[in-house]
Amino acid sequence: MSWLWPSLVIVLLIFQGPICTCSSISDLFETWCQQNGKTYSSEQERVYRLKVFEENYAYIIEHNSKGNSTYTLGLNAYSDLTHHEFKNSFLGLSSSANDFIRLKTGSSSAGVFSDVGDVDVPSSLDWREKGAVTKVKNQGSCGACWSFSATGAIEGINKIVSGSLVSLSEQELIDCDKSYNDGCGGGLMDYAFEFVKKNGGIDTEEDYPFIEREGTCNKNKLQRRVVTIDGYTDVPQNDEDKLLKAVAKQPVSVGICGSERAFQSYSKGIFTGPCSTALDHAVLIVGYGSENGVDYWIIKNSWGTSWGINGYMHMQRNSGNQEGICGINKLASYPTKSSPNPPSPPSPGPSKCSMFTSCGQGETCCCGWSLLGVCLSWKCCGLDSAVCCKDGRHCCPHDYPICDTSRNLCLKRMSNATIVQQPQKEAFSGKFGGLIYPF
Repeated sequence: MSWLWPSLVIVLLIFQGPICTCSSISDLFETWCQQNGKTYSSEQERVYRLKVFEENYAYIIEHNSKGNSTYTLGLNAYSDLTHHEFKNSFLGLSSSANDFIRLKTGSSSAGVFSDVGDVDVPSSLDWREKGAVTKVKNQGSCGACWSFSATGAIEGINKIVSGSLVSLSEQELIDCDKSYNDGCGGGLMDYAFEFVKKNGGIDTEEDYPFIEREGTCNKNKLQRRVVTIDGYTDVPQNDEDKLLKAVAKQPVSVGICGSERAFQSYSKGIFTGPCSTALDHAVLIVGYGSENGVDYWIIKNSWGTSWGINGYMHMQRNSGNQEGICGINKLASYPTKSSPNPPSPPSPGPSKCSMFTSCGQGETCCCGWSLLGVCLSWKCCGLDSAVCCKDGRHCCPHDYPICDTSRNLCLKRMSNATIVQQPQKEAFSGKFGGLIYPF
């Protein structure tokens, strides 16, 4: 594909990271791997990923060379994935979204949208500027976009009502919300709002952190109800004017079709499609605006900051399609809140390992020596919610859960690649020496 290289400068201008003076696709791929912390299990896998990377690069060049598009594509952390792999790993809206199964009937929480005439709808609005949006998160290969959309909407209304911006726990929803939602297997935001309402609140991200996989529901942290909501409201289907009024009041959860190939490599500009309206992904609308006569929504995604405009997308609104671009008008809802949050829960006490052993706050109990499945000696890892390595000597942080004790590393899988975290300092307290692998 030597014909690509005269156009390399186009990609380098949009390639997020240090400038690469690459003379071949192999050099560009090597630089990309370094910038994204990518390693592969074998040389055969690496060769295959280079081929995929080259094909994605060619698609990016072809799109950007057209010159008549309102948006630009670029390399990001997902550029070594086939489109099929990407669709299978990074979406997660329940398939029932397309049947519009909501909790309106028989639910004490579902509200009716009130088209209040005196709602102030400014010409543009960005809830980030009002401090109502937390940092962009990354769902990784866990198909729980629904939980990130739901927590983002709750974080927004909580800031508006209480004045405090608190990052909330997707992991609590993934682990504990099992009535209708299916963790990393998909879900719907309405069900998440219903869960938080019935539970009497939700814990913080800091206390119940995301681990990129389903875990066992932590009943103790389930009771740490830091932020509450009163219920939720569904925006009437395919009514963009009412959706605009809802966004003028607070950030709003929406379903979209996120499986178009251009989505994988979106970099900047106003996304105008083409795009199916079959819903398969959940995001958060955090505002709206206009540019060169084209109106757009400001979309907060959960694919990390290497994707899009530092994790965001501008998607066309007022497109003339009743369902909206990518079906964005079809499944919108938002939590309601007027009551104050409960008093702050007491700081967590020591972690109890056994009847006679405990670890301090912010530490994790790990078994140092066991016999017939019974732990006879407990040690304390100096990390909260850590993963205990099977060698009984090391631990890893929750977001790098794979122990490689032979190389003294903690790893995590990202679809096809392994991300490495280097050790830096001691992790275990007392006599239990070892290394910590920090975030």
